[in-house]
Amino acid sequence: MEKIRQKNLPADERRNVTVEAVIDLAASTNPGDITTAAIARHMKLTQGALFRHFPNKEAIWQAVMRWVAERLMTRIEKAAEGIESPLEAMQAMFMAHIAFVSEHPGAPRMLFGELQGAKPTPAKRLAHELIKQYSERLNGLLNAAKSRGELPPELDNQAAATLFIGTVQGLIMQSLISGDMAQMRQAAPGLFAIYRRGIVHP
Repeated sequence: MEKIRQKNLPADERRNVTVEAVIDLAASTNPGDITTAAIARHMKLTQGALFRHFPNKEAIWQAVMRWVAERLMTRIEKAAEGIESPLEAMQAMFMAHIAFVSEHPGAPRMLFGELQGAKPTPAKRLAHELIKQYSERLNGLLNAAKSRGELPPELDNQAAATLFIGTVQGLIMQSLISGDMAQMRQAAPGLFAIYRRGIVHP
């Protein structure tokens, strides 16, 4: 029944379902070991059906990275929306990022896998663009926090943004290694509190 239902999906929805299948697989499989045969098998499709919507595996990976970038940025932007204090907005973004990863553990595995790759693939460029966009958003909030007197004017924005992202990535990496995503959510508030003290009193 599931197979029949999937066959009737519109093209855009089929591509989204394929992307989500890859992220599901990446939660328990090394992304480098995920083959198009494994994706098709996971979706109960033939490889031929899969390639009707993607010309090759690289196109699938590019779509996965675009999905991750768009969903993550939308999640953190929505979390910060309407929060007057820039530092409180940053905290909301931090928690939203952790929540996103706990719901989609395959997403950071795909991201880390692309960033570690030696080849300059389209998917890797999208991963770098995500980090750049994220850093720019943080830089805007850091400047706003300085203007409101929440942060000292001499704070190094680039270092503060790098530390923010690095703190998130470090927590995610530890949770992926331990396999305990619930622990990541529990640890997040305490880690952000330490980060916040560090940038308020550099």
